[in-house]
Amino acid sequence: MASAAQQLSMTRALPKGTDQLLQFVYLQGLDTLTTLAFLLAGAQEANPLVRTMIGWFGNPLMGLAAVKLAALMLGYYCWNRGKVVILRRANMFFALLVAWNLFCLLLALGVRWKA
Repeated sequence: MASAAQQLSMTRALPKGTDQLLQFVYLQGLDTLTTLAFLLAGAQEANPLVRTMIGWFGNPLMGLAAVKLAALMLGYYCWNRGKVVILRRANMFFALLVAWNLFCLLLALGVRWKA
C-alpha cells in the first residue's frame, strides 16, 4: 500500500492543466449529447459553423463529430503549449453552453408536450 507521500507524488506526476483538459473533453461530450438531443426534439442549431457542417455532411452526428474533433485538437494544442488559462475559459464557456442546450431542449420538449 502506498504511503501518503507516495500518493501525493503520484498525483503531481500529471502535467499542469491535465484536469482542465479532462474537463474540456468531458464538456465537449456533454455538448455533443445535448446538441443531438435538442436537434432530435425539433430545435434548430444556432451556431452557423455547426449548422454548415451538419448540412455539408448531411448527418447531424457526423457534422458534430467533425466540429468536436477540431475542438478537441485545439484543446489538446492549448494543453500541450501550457495555455491552461485558455482551457479554463473555454471550460466556463462550454459549461454555459451545455446549460443553454439543456434549456433549449426543455423549451423544445415543452412545445411538443403542449401540442
